[in-house]
Amino acid sequence: MDIINEALEFEKQKLRSLSTSDRIEISRKAKSLILGLNEIYKRKKDEQIMDIMKRLTVIKQKVEKRLKGKPLTA
Repeated sequence: MDIINEALEFEKQKLRSLSTSDRIEISRKAKSLILGLNEIYKRKKDEQIMDIMKRLTVIKQKVEKRLKGKPLTA
């Protein structure tokens, strides 16, 4: 259950004033946590694990949205 505790700590992390490299690191960390939790979820089918994965996915999407930036107009 170490990965669950790690995911919960990751959620509490502040996401203000991040550099691009910090955002990339957070995105990769979120992805690895989600995949790890998914393996546990496949075995246990625990809804709390699914809720944690959903919250991490939202964090990951926000960070990646900021990484992509605004689309350029022609």
